[in-house]
Amino acid sequence: MGHMLARMFCLFALSSGAFSVLAAPARLKVSENKHFLVKDDGEPFFYLGDTAWELFHRLNREEADRYLADRAAKRFTVIQAVVLAELNSLDAPNAYGALPLVDHDPTRPNEAYFQQVDYVVKKAEVLGLYVGMLPTWGDKVGDTAHSHDSAEIFTPDSARVYGEFLGRRYRNSPIIWILGGDRQPNTEMKRAIWRAMAKGLRAGDGGNHLITFHPPGGSSSAEWLHGEEWLDFNMMQNGHNTDTDVWNRVGKDYARNPTKPVVDGEPLYEDHPIAFNARERGYSNAADVRKFAYWDVFSGACGYTYGNHSIWQMNKPGKEPINGPLNYWYDALDHPGAQQTQHLRALVESRPYLNRIPDQSLLASEPSAGGKHIQATRASDGSYAFVYIPASRAFAVHMDKIAGNKAQAWWFNPRTGIASRIGEFSHVGASIREFTPKDVGENVDWVLVIDNATSNFVTPGKRK
Repeated sequence: MGHMLARMFCLFALSSGAFSVLAAPARLKVSENKHFLVKDDGEPFFYLGDTAWELFHRLNREEADRYLADRAAKRFTVIQAVVLAELNSLDAPNAYGALPLVDHDPTRPNEAYFQQVDYVVKKAEVLGLYVGMLPTWGDKVGDTAHSHDSAEIFTPDSARVYGEFLGRRYRNSPIIWILGGDRQPNTEMKRAIWRAMAKGLRAGDGGNHLITFHPPGGSSSAEWLHGEEWLDFNMMQNGHNTDTDVWNRVGKDYARNPTKPVVDGEPLYEDHPIAFNARERGYSNAADVRKFAYWDVFSGACGYTYGNHSIWQMNKPGKEPINGPLNYWYDALDHPGAQQTQHLRALVESRPYLNRIPDQSLLASEPSAGGKHIQATRASDGSYAFVYIPASRAFAVHMDKIAGNKAQAWWFNPRTGIASRIGEFSHVGASIREFTPKDVGENVDWVLVIDNATSNFVTPGKRK
């Protein structure tokens, strides 16, 4: 009842223009086994992100309302947005004519600009969304703080002050801090700046929020920062190609010591020029998006971030488009990939969550290669297993990986979220069984779900 009252208060606060909150949202933390994120009561938290980098900078309140309501309805959990955004945010004002900083000085934030950030964060909270907040895009962090004409504005001292300002302002808001922003922390000065910003965030928010780091394409935060005390979980950017071996990349971070969760914070966006070369390779589609989502999560990631090329930049009339977006942001909201990612969340939440491990030894067939890679995951106690196939072809599994003497199998459709029962099978000892999908096609993907028949799990993808 208390949570409901707090949520009702937030709704009133948004409609009335006030911004006080009666109760803090659930705090997030790393799970005991260090591979997942959970709420402070231990409830699993599936990181289903959307890249809305220019949300604070380009949208007005009515537009932000529309965008956030849509993402909440599609069961996203995290909205990734940048305070000092990439697209000329230091000199191009937001929808209300406000710049974020006075004279490009990170120690002098402009209150008018941050009132809009406040609004978006509060609206997200009312809708049950966390904001993956990037304090700044990475182009504003270099080896020195340069002149007024340069985007590189931070020193370690100013980064700490700015971080503490943000931490204090959003101390009780549903935030995940994402440092970085598409740039390598590849010098000691850059790392010192990010370290100081993280220290400021911790001082301001009292350690209420998790911190990660968004790296450039084809890399992981772990490559430079895995040993940093402030880095709670790793983030990778697997980039905008169709043949990236994300299962190997996620697996590498999954196996690092000390153990930390990992999430793909920027895989191939829907409707993005493949490898930034639309003329020769065309644009990505929903099937490409689904493959990376299931590969990521089944190989050990604690979630997945969707993106649409028109939405990250909030492309709309009057704004210069970047790299040939196909739509305005509001026309891209209902594209298939955006609607289908929620099915992955529903599937993994329909089975015990915190004991799931990647396990390719489940496969009795070759896992295939490139875009046809097959990825398997299962419960550590053998109570269930998932196998993702991006193309509809027969494959075989070791049934002895499933506990008990009888298994129940299902086909789960990543395009619709609907599961259909295959049947029950007895398996004693080291048995192998081949499964053939009911429909065929190169982009007709499936998840095979195999349960210990005595587990009495709900239908795959059904909410508990």
